[in-house]
Amino acid sequence: MQSSSALPAWRGVLYVAIAATAWGTGGAVATEMYDVAGIGPVAVSFWRFLTGLVLLLVAHTIWRVRRPETVPPLRAMYAANPRRALITGIGMAVAQTAYFAAVQQAGLAVGTVVTLGSGPVLVAVGARLTLGERTGVAGTAAVASGVAGLVLLMGGADGSTGPDPLLGIGYALLSAVGYAGVTLLGRFSGRNSAGGVFESTVPGITVGAICLLPLAMWEGLVPGMDRPAWTLCLIQYLGAVPTALAYILFFIGLRVVRATTASVIALVDPLTAAAIGVLVFGERLNASVLAGTALLLLAVLFLAAREGSGQPRSRRSPDPDRGRERRAPHPSARIEE
Repeated sequence: MQSSSALPAWRGVLYVAIAATAWGTGGAVATEMYDVAGIGPVAVSFWRFLTGLVLLLVAHTIWRVRRPETVPPLRAMYAANPRRALITGIGMAVAQTAYFAAVQQAGLAVGTVVTLGSGPVLVAVGARLTLGERTGVAGTAAVASGVAGLVLLMGGADGSTGPDPLLGIGYALLSAVGYAGVTLLGRFSGRNSAGGVFESTVPGITVGAICLLPLAMWEGLVPGMDRPAWTLCLIQYLGAVPTALAYILFFIGLRVVRATTASVIALVDPLTAAAIGVLVFGERLNASVLAGTALLLLAVLFLAAREGSGQPRSRRSPDPDRGRERRAPHPSARIEE
């Protein structure tokens, strides 16, 4: 057992990178579900959230039995911060549904790259205004590289990757707005509350599933069962890997990684998605799209280097490690390694 506040920064970076890689596979699975199950992006998001929630609740029950003194009960978890749960849930629902719609219209590679490419710009501005996080030279270079890559991607997108690339890019930007809100809120909560990762993840996914249910019913909730075993496997994977596992690792990482850094490290997601799009779905990426992707990935290196340099986290927030010897962490802030 180890307090999440004692997590080394390099491990936080690793957790965010693993989460991003898992997210990169989510778009590919959603693309397959469109063909196999015959449902739309809202329904796919709902089944992803519902399955992920069930898995998280099972994990919580097991941890609660094993470590009752360190894992809070569900009632306390949901009552701890209902406003945070509401905002997180809405942000996650918007981010995931708009992302799946972007993949459907612009293709897996372009939809994912634009979604995660615009995220760092929004997060950097929000982190500067709300968290007082300084960008520094490396951070500024990362944002500039990300913006340049996004411009190239938007200019190079054509009908070879999806039926309506411009509409898909619009959905991708909407997804980035939701992603940026969840990232900033997760980083702020990680600094200023004693809650653990389950308090950040489970209530948010619950709210997200509730918000998506009526829209999914209107779109068409029940998946086709022409290939029931494969459909169920796809749903289980969406709930387990890019949802339950990825969000837990992401929120753990946000406790020690700057919001802007986390958003740019998450750009390994487009690398995964682009590789799957090209190798599995036969998408073609022109020179402009490839150059834009390269610039976005270059931003990952800038921000990862900045994180490792140990620069001050912000002008407003004290070092989260300061005073640890004077105040023991809240039991719910501890996680099992």
